Amino acid sequence: MASGANPKTKETYSRIDTILISQPKPERSPYFDIEKKWGIKIDWRPFIHVEPVTEKEFRKNRLRPDEFSAIIFTSKNSIEHFFRMCEEMRVKMSQQTKYYCLSEAIANYLQKFIVYRKRKVFVGVRRIQDLEASFDKHKENEKFLLPCSNLGAKDVVAFLDEKEINYKEAMMYRTVSSDLSDLKDITYDCLVFFSPLGIQSLYDNFPDFKQNNTRLAIYGNSTKKAVEEKGLNINIMAPAPQAPSMSMALTNYLNKSNKK
Repeated sequence: MASGANPKTKETYSRIDTILISQPKPERSPYFDIEKKWGIKIDWRPFIHVEPVTEKEFRKNRLRPDEFSAIIFTSKNSIEHFFRMCEEMRVKMSQQTKYYCLSEAIANYLQKFIVYRKRKVFVGVRRIQDLEASFDKHKENEKFLLPCSNLGAKDVVAFLDEKEINYKEAMMYRTVSSDLSDLKDITYDCLVFFSPLGIQSLYDNFPDFKQNNTRLAIYGNSTKKAVEEKGLNINIMAPAPQAPSMSMALTNYLNKSNKK
C-alpha cells in the first residue's frame, strides 16, 4: 500500500481526497454524507473476515454440543457457527437448553435459529457481568458451552473462572486477515481502523508499510494501543469529547484540512 512524506511533528491538516475504511460497505452511513459534502472518494474494504472451523477439525475436541445444557453467546458469529456445527454434526439441541446472550441484539438474532422462549434465554446489556444473577441461579445444575473464535473471549472466560462455572470453550470459527494484495499500489490519504485486528491485517499484508503522509483515523483505545506499538502517528481519534463517533472525528478534521 503506497503512501507519500512523514511529518512526525504538529498536525498540518493536509488535504484529504481519498479515504479507505477497513470495514464492509453498509447500506446506510453518515460517511456517505461526508463523501458528498466534501467531494471526496471513500472506499470500503474489510481487513479481516471470519472462517469456519470444519466439523472434522472440531471433532478432535471430543465435544458434542448436545452434551451441554446451556450455551453462552458473545456475538452473532458465535450463534451462526454454533448452529452450523450442530447441523454438520447432525446434532439436535434439546428444547430445554438455556441460552445466555451478552446483549439484546445477540438475543434477537438467536430467534432466527430457535423457538424463542424467554424463560430459556437470558439477556445482558453488554457485558457478561450483566448475567451474573442468572448464572448464580442456575450454575449448580448446568454445564455451559462457550462457542468462540481463535481469539477467545478473555473477559467472559475470566468471569466464568471467577464464578467457578462448569464450562468448556469451543473454537468454531476463526477471525483472520483478509487478502489485500490488490491494494499494493493504491494510495489513500486516510486509512480508518476500528480494531487492533485491522492493524494486524495491514502488516500481515504489507510488512514494510510506511505511514509517510497517510493520515490514520483510529477508533477505540485498544486500536490506539496497536497503532502506537507499530510506531505510527494517529491523526484522527475517536471517541473524543468533541467527536464521540468516527464520522464526527473525520468531519472535524476535514473542516480544517479541506476548508475552502
